[in-house]
Parts: sequence; C-alpha cells; structure tokens
Amino acid sequence: MPLSTRRSVRRLFAAALATALVTAACSSSAPPSPSSTAASSSTGPTGPTGSSAVTSLVVGLGYIPSVQFAQFYLAEQDGAYAAAGLKVKLQNEIDPNLITKVGQGAIDIGEGDGTSVIPAVSQGIPIVYTATIYGTFPSIVLAKAGSSITTPADLKGKKIGIPGKYGSSWIMLEALLKSAGLTTSDVTIVEFPDYGQAAALQQGAVDAATGFTNNEPIQLQNAGVATTILSVDAITPLPGPGLVTGTATLAAKHDALAAFTKATLAAMDQIAADPQKGLDATYAAVPELAQNKPLQAQILAATIATWKNTRTNAPYGAIDTAGWQQSLDFMTGLGLVPNPVRVSQLVDSSLLP
Repeated sequence: MPLSTRRSVRRLFAAALATALVTAACSSSAPPSPSSTAASSSTGPTGPTGSSAVTSLVVGLGYIPSVQFAQFYLAEQDGAYAAAGLKVKLQNEIDPNLITKVGQGAIDIGEGDGTSVIPAVSQGIPIVYTATIYGTFPSIVLAKAGSSITTPADLKGKKIGIPGKYGSSWIMLEALLKSAGLTTSDVTIVEFPDYGQAAALQQGAVDAATGFTNNEPIQLQNAGVATTILSVDAITPLPGPGLVTGTATLAAKHDALAAFTKATLAAMDQIAADPQKGLDATYAAVPELAQNKPLQAQILAATIATWKNTRTNAPYGAIDTAGWQQSLDFMTGLGLVPNPVRVSQLVDSSLLP
C-alpha cells in the first residue's frame, strides 16, 4: 500500500520508489504543532499548588506529529492537564532544537533523547531528565530481510543511512559497531537530514538504515518490505526518550511540572489498558493519520511495548539510575562526554508521582 496517503509519512520517507512510495517535499525546519492549547474555564481550575491560578506550559514533542505522542494528546483532550491547573501548548521540534530550547527556558518540558541529555549536561546546558517515556531503547539499525546483514559485524563496509551524526541514532550505531570491534570509519555514513533513510533503504541506495522499532520497520512492512532489525539492548542499556526540563524551570514551576508528569503517565496507563483511547486522541489531534487506521494501530502497539523497562519492570516514568550509569560510562568511553558528569546531575526523580 503506498504510504503517501499521510503527510507525516511523506515527511518521514522523503524519497521513495515511484511504484511503492511517493516522494514529497520535506522541510528541514520543525513543522507547526497540530495541537491547540488546553482551554481553561473563566473561573479557572484548581492549580497544582491548590490555588485557582492556571500555569502555562510549553511542551516540546518530536519532529513529526505522530501516534507515538498519543498520551500527550489524550491528557490534553480529556481535560487532565486543565484539571491539574495547566494550560498546555504542544509544539514539535527536532531533538537538538528541543534540548537547546529546554535549556534556554523557551520550552518548559519536552520529550528528548536520554542520550542527548548526557553530552548536553556535560557541556554545561542546564537541563535534567525527569521521567522515562521509553523504558526500552527504541533506536535500531534495519536492513532488508534476506540481505547479508544479520549481525553488527555484517555492517563492515556497508552504506548506512542516518539523519545525522547526532542524537540517539548516532550513539546507538556507534554502540552496535563497537560490539563487533568496528567504528564508524569501517562503514560509509550517508546522511538524510530530511529523515529519508528508510526510503533510501527501500530503493537500495543504502544497505542499512537507522530508525525506531515502533516506526520504520512497520512502515516498510506495510509497503511490502520485510526487514532484519539489529538492536543495542543486549550491548548497553542506553536511556530512551523521556521528559526533559531546564534546571531553572524545574525550580520555578516544580509543582506544575509534577502535575503535568502525573497526568501524562496516567494517560500512558489508560492507553496501555485501552489503545483505542490513544488512537482516537491522535486522530483528533492529527486528522490525516486516520486515513490509515490499521497502520496507526500497529505503530501504537509497538510504541506501548517500548514504554516498559523490561530490565526493571518498574512503573511508567521510573528512572533506571543504574542503567544511566552504564550508559554514561559507555558514552564516556566513546569520547562523547566532553567533561566529567555524574548521574545525579543528569536525572531528577522529584516530579514522579
């Protein structure tokens, strides 16, 4: 089935085979948010501190509006944020921009890569990771099923598509290669700033591509392309995307951020118990995604599966500090941590219910 029926898919797969995937123009800047701010009543709901004041929060999500953000859409639409005394504005940003804006206070809280937090804090950016969204690290390398790539060692000498040499995908790739005694100099890196690496894999322009377990493999499967997936989980427990806020914002809006976190995690519980709630909220926020409901259901199911930390089996949101220490040690060994930093500087559990 062609994937061009959805604008978000066109952005994700910017280049494609004409017979299987229609190309579409893709902007290098972040798209506008599909969400409106949560409305407050004229009298005002009870605020997080027990007053009638309403606290405004700007919340940053990933680059492309997606069913992967269903919990935020649901908490906004069912009034959970408003009931907690919050006026929430959702906006989309690529991860490097989000991390920078959170540090500057332009975004109050956002979903950012844990692997981006470590080098950022090491370089003095005043941010902290406050809740886990993806308990299982979602970044992967995928290749066409039936190709010669079935293990990390098979990547030697191959062309690998990636959005850029930054973020969780880049660190994950380095981890996979290191596990096989390889480095990025042993492969050919092909950058796709427009996130078209999976379409390039389909075309045969690259041998493998980075992606997320709850996105590209499902998209390609629905386009008739089976894939082999290489995961970093068995190598090192890298921290998945989670809620990130600025240290100054944490101090100034602590109660509001705690209320936001509680409502978001509760929405995750609701969606895990009844995925249709997440799908309906997504279709209300991003109507074009309803054009392929079976696909969205598959993506959401795969997303829900990543929310749980299979190592700790902790509740949603819990921060695996032991895993963070392993990740910090690993990234330090790769030379990705410019200055010494401690886990206590990277994470803060005070917002968790």
